[in-house]
Order: sequence, then structure tokens, then C-alpha cells
Amino acid sequence: MKALFINKLLKIAAIALIALCLNVSIPFLFKTSAAEEASNRGVSAYNRGDFEGALELYSQAIKIDPNLAGAYNNRGVAYYNLGDISRAIADYNQAIKIDPNDADVYNNRGLAYENLGDHNKAIADFNQAIKIDPNLALVYNNRGLAYYNLGDYSKAIADYTQTIKIAPNLANAYNNRGFVYYKLGDTSKAIADYNQAIKIDPNLALAYNNRGLAYKNLGDTSKEIADYNQAIKINSGYAFAYYNRGLAYANLGDYSKAIADYTQAIKIDPNLVNAYNNRGNAYGKLGDLKNAAKDARKACELGDCKLFAIYGRK
Repeated sequence: MKALFINKLLKIAAIALIALCLNVSIPFLFKTSAAEEASNRGVSAYNRGDFEGALELYSQAIKIDPNLAGAYNNRGVAYYNLGDISRAIADYNQAIKIDPNDADVYNNRGLAYENLGDHNKAIADFNQAIKIDPNLALVYNNRGLAYYNLGDYSKAIADYTQTIKIAPNLANAYNNRGFVYYKLGDTSKAIADYNQAIKIDPNLALAYNNRGLAYKNLGDTSKEIADYNQAIKINSGYAFAYYNRGLAYANLGDYSKAIADYTQAIKIDPNLVNAYNNRGNAYGKLGDLKNAAKDARKACELGDCKLFAIYGRK
């Protein structure tokens, strides 16, 4: 049976759309009440990355003053960062009940809904945030993500464009718009946006990875690999950059280098099923049927049995 070119069938890009802006309300630091002082300490703990400590302090603030909307918002942000989305939403709900005119809280709840995959509720909250404050650039960026995930690319582009209009130095907005152009097949516009993102932030690894994918569409393998190299130089833990570079080496017929990159991607992300499939295919190309079968079985365990039909019983 003829071997499938798995590297062509299973190409995937890094997740390129970045939801930004979980806003932590900071109360005034003069004439503070005991509740505000506890909330301020919570902000400090949050900024240190001590989310559990922040939770405790925000809860103290709420116990002292159950009407302190900012403390509910801030505790919701801490819950969000700890992965407890349902509690985050409950706190955002309470903050909105106390103060229905805080755009930041609607934005934050929108991000929580987006995290749950409820794109329509997310958009409704982003709409409300924009209604309250039409100049919040990051809310347009976040709504763009929700529209992208709904497949409404034209609205996504419009929102990223509005983000850039308000905040022209926001590199992630260019990166995000570039990725939508890439998905639409407009490679030249995609590369132009990635170039601008990199100009603003030369350390944005994601933009290099995504520009590499665009160069792949143009058949410029040398520029493609150079961009993956730069992404990896910036972020040595970037599994998708290794994976994408592995695809590029496989397309050049350099299966040994491809295997090395797939292996590194798997080391970083052991559940990256496409890396097992493509590494197995590369082993097969080199005649190493034992390792090809091993990767085929692992990929099948992870839910993708395409390669198993070829090598799984070797």
C-alpha cells in the first residue's frame, strides 16, 4: 500500500489569535477603607503571580464590603487565571450587578465565555463593553477573536483594523489580522501584517512562526525555515514552531531533521497527535518501520488512526 504523505494532510498552524486584556481594577490609594486596602494588597499579590493569595485578599475585601464591585471583578480575574471559569463568571456577574457601567468587567466576562466556547455570549459582552467605552482597543481585539472562532472573518478583520486604529502599536493585533488574511489565502496581506507586528515587537515569536507559514504558501522554504528558527530562538518551548519546521524539512526530503523537530515538539507537548503522525511517516520514509508503527499506535491512542492503517501492525 502506498504510504500517505501525512505531512501534507495534517499541517496545522500555531494558535495565532491572542485574547488580551483581563483588567484588574485598582482602587484609589488614598483615604482607603479597610476593604479597599485588602483589595489593593490583592492586586499586589496578583501582580506577583500569587493568584491564590490574591483570591484570599479579595475575599477579605468582599467580606468587609459586599458592595465593592472592583473586588468581585479582581477575584474573577484571579479565578480565571486559575482555570476556574465558572467562579470567574459568577464574580463578574456580581460586579456587574453592583456597577453595570464598568466596561472592563464586561470585557473580562466576555473572555471567560470565549474560553468556554460560547462565542455569542462573548460577543454580547464585548458589544456592551464597547457601548460603554468605544475606545477600548483590546475589546475590539477580543471580539475579533470571537468572530474568527465563529468563522466570520470579515468581522474579525474589521475588529482587528479598529484595534489598530485606536492602538497602532499593538503588535498582537497585526499578528491576529495577518492570520485571518492567511486563512483567507491573502498571503501578501498576511506577510505585511506579520512584518508590522515584528517591527513593533521583534520578540513576538508567534508572528515569526505565522510568517513562516505564509512563506510556505509562497514556496519560499528558506525564508520559512528562517522564521521558524527565529521563533524557536525567542521561545525554545514553542512546540508548534518545531513541528512546523519539521514539516518544512520533511517537504525537503530531510527526514532526519524532520524527526528531530517532531521529537522536540512531542517533548514539549506530549499530546501533539500530528507530530506523532508525521514523525511516524518520516520513520517510514527512512525504512524504520518499528518506530513508524510505534508512532502510529501512539497517534491512534490520541484519537487519530490515519497512520495506523499503514504502519500500526508492523
